[in-house]
Formats: sequence, C-alpha cells, structure tokens
Amino acid sequence: MTEELKKQILQLGISKENILFDEPMSEHTTFKVGGPAECYIKIDDIQHLRTILKFAKDHHIAITVLGNGSNVLVLDGGIKGIVLNIRFNKIEMMNLDGKVFANIGAGIKISILGHLLLKNELTGFEELSGIPGTIGGAVRMNAGAHGKEFKDIVSSVTCMHYDGNIKQFENEDMHFEYRSSMLKEKSYIVLEVRMEFQKGNEKDIKEKMEEYANYRKEKQPIEYPSAGSTFKRGADFITAKLIDEAGLKGYSIGGAEVSSKHAGFIINKGNATAKDILELIEYVKYKVEEKFNKKIELEIEIMGEN
Repeated sequence: MTEELKKQILQLGISKENILFDEPMSEHTTFKVGGPAECYIKIDDIQHLRTILKFAKDHHIAITVLGNGSNVLVLDGGIKGIVLNIRFNKIEMMNLDGKVFANIGAGIKISILGHLLLKNELTGFEELSGIPGTIGGAVRMNAGAHGKEFKDIVSSVTCMHYDGNIKQFENEDMHFEYRSSMLKEKSYIVLEVRMEFQKGNEKDIKEKMEEYANYRKEKQPIEYPSAGSTFKRGADFITAKLIDEAGLKGYSIGGAEVSSKHAGFIINKGNATAKDILELIEYVKYKVEEKFNKKIELEIEIMGEN
C-alpha cells in the first residue's frame, strides 16, 4: 500500500487510533500466527464502514472482514489491502407476540452474550455459549456445538453489501447448512443479528453452561492457541476419530501439533508459524486419505499470502 493511500485513509474521518498499518495478525487471531495486514481498521460505526467500502472500491483495494480471528489461519506473508475488524456491539432485548428477541451487534463476543442471557434468565443459547468468536462470524459459518447450530435461533440477519446498501435476510434466506451460509459466497458484512430465546430459570441455565464449559475444558485443548476445530465432520465419518486412528495424535511439524487431547484440533505449541500449521494440515489430510480413502475438509478459513 502506497504512502499516498495511507494518507488518504487517515483522512476518511475515522479515529486514527482505530487505523493500524503493517499490523501483525498474530495479535488478532486465536492461532497467534500470521504476517502483517497492510491496513487494519477497527470499525464500530456503520457510516465509517460504508465510507471504507466505497474508498476500497474506488481504489481497487481488497477487503478482508474479521471478527475475533477465531476460525482463521492467516499466512506468514500477511494480508494485502484492508482488514476490517467488525466491532458493532449494541444489544437490544424486546418482547414481541409473547416471544423474547434480541438484536445483537455482529462484533459481540459469544461468551459475553451467553453471560448476558444468563443474567436475563433467557434460555436457548447454552450449547453455543462456549464457542470462541463473535456473533457475526458465527452466523456467517453457522457455528455449532452439542447438537445445536446458530441457524436454530437466528430469526433474521442485517447485512451491508460491499456497495454500501443495507439488507435484512430472514432465516430461510440465509441458506444455512453445516458450517456454512450464503454469506460465505456473497459480498455481505453482518451488522446485526436478531435471535429468539425463551424465558428460563437462572439456576438451570447456569448449570447447563457450566456443564458445557467443563466438557470443553476436559475434551478440548483450550490451554493452547488454536482456531477451534480444524476440520469439518465428514458426511459418514467422524474426522477426529480417523485422524486418531491414523496415529496422528501428538504428531508435530515445527511448533504445530495435532492435539493429543482432541485429534480434530491443530494447536500452536508456542512457536509455530503459519507455514508449520499449513504443512501439518496437508500432512493430516494426506495420511487420512491414504489410510481410509476419505477426503477431509477444513472448517477454518485460510487468509493472506505465503
């Protein structure tokens, strides 16, 4: 990115403290790896988002959208263009026709929403409350846990197209599928999500949340940096089971390792590079196909350049 473009970005009316150049993405992803973003902008204002999208379009600058950085692997060469860190954090509760709805900003962390719903004695979110990440990212990929997915509680999603227009999509318009939605293919950025909940009992909700949190602590390698579950579940197989049966638990390349606690997770043991992680991913895919004739797919998204 040229110095002239940087100067123009700083004159767009966005707080200068929210604009970072050559920002290491290892600071903004849960894998704790990744080269620099040419320009990293924290966005908490809809008009600022519209301004940046127009500027990027006029100057042919690539846009990458990021929430909590919890389901991505940013490569060591970093990300060209502008990375938008979405931070819309408004939460609004309402009763409509005897049902309880919440309008939730795309930048709200799932864990924060979980605790707020507990405080308000609203049930229906307990299974999802331990997923790392933000609401926008979770809806985009239809994240799920313990047999529940975001599609089960999403009523509507308000998005901004890259052309600056705002549109609301009902649940059926989202084409939710396993770890996917139409947002993965379309040029839309999630602004706000409306979800439906039910009134519950604080004690019961808390017990459920603690049960799922303990399960996660016991079964998943949350003590190490990772991007969550690395691979998708297969149509007729459990991917982690195949990786385990291929003898890959604990196998490492550089600082990247197939978790010995849960074979579906690749973890950063502390000094991994994105190259280590990528090589390990490819090795795991190769060995599983060689041994079981099954192709496994990534759940995480790969961003940036080598």
